[in-house]
Amino acid sequence: MIRFILLLSFTFAFQVPSYGQQEVFTNEGKWVLLFENKSWVYADSSPIKDAKVYKIPHLEIPKTYVKDKIITHTGYSLLYNENHEQASWVAYELTKKETTKRFKRSNKFITDPLVTTGSANNADYEGSGYDRGHMAPAADMGWSSTALAESFYYSNMSPQNASFNRGIWKSLEELVRAWAIEDGAVYVITGPVLTNGLPTIGNDKVSVPKYYYKVILDYTEPIIKGIGFLLPNAGTKQPLQSFAVSIDSVESVTGIDFFPLLPDKQEIFIEKTLSVNAWTWKSTGTTSLKGKASMSVQCSGTTKAGNRCKNKTSNVSGYCSQHANQASGSYIKTGD
Repeated sequence: MIRFILLLSFTFAFQVPSYGQQEVFTNEGKWVLLFENKSWVYADSSPIKDAKVYKIPHLEIPKTYVKDKIITHTGYSLLYNENHEQASWVAYELTKKETTKRFKRSNKFITDPLVTTGSANNADYEGSGYDRGHMAPAADMGWSSTALAESFYYSNMSPQNASFNRGIWKSLEELVRAWAIEDGAVYVITGPVLTNGLPTIGNDKVSVPKYYYKVILDYTEPIIKGIGFLLPNAGTKQPLQSFAVSIDSVESVTGIDFFPLLPDKQEIFIEKTLSVNAWTWKSTGTTSLKGKASMSVQCSGTTKAGNRCKNKTSNVSGYCSQHANQASGSYIKTGD
């Protein structure tokens, strides 16, 4: 039986609903996820190597139900949430070829003609103090003039804090494009975390989310892997790795079943595994797996007394030299 020391990390410093898992360190300094059924897995488990990849149409589309009316545009699909006047999720595949920009953005925000109940509009955002934050970024749609124009539909917008939209959210979008180039293609599902009682803007009462998520799947040989992000709708100087979580975690928070078309064994492993070191982080300006970060952050490590380490570090792992062992990864293992 492994003994555990509870981890208090800024990865989950913001308050979110229960993930159905708990992040802890073993007494050997290994980062572990504990699940409700008492099974456990190393948080930085290896991705699936040499796995068989199947050709799966519409792999990016989350689980849908009869009542769901999926809206499909040239570059992305979405499920519109009338109660919150924005999409519950926006999904698309981004290929390496599609990261090449061919058309210039127009910044012409318009209502979505395919939302029969009517989407949000300019008046809702005007004077609100919030940015019209893209879910599917315009920069991901520059391969087609039509896809680019449709990325400015209000169904693809959500009210975002300006420092968030122009800061870490933009950095994450840039990182995803870098992964598409590196891996050849990625599947992306992104959106707001929509809950009851959120503040609203405009006459249409567009909800202002407290958190946003992004889920990415690299389903290309020889290694397939997935990763999720949960970020508060606020500016931050923390590195993106601080907000990386398992896809299962995002499912627990949003209630959305991602990648249901994957073979069951692949889906289970990919979604429960958080393998930070399986991805490169070079596009964010704060991370590069082969070097130093360009800015110092507070160490993510935990002291022997159980407190957050106060040291500053520029190591890409987010841990100072004293707690470097806490960032080490290992292979998957299950048990009780």
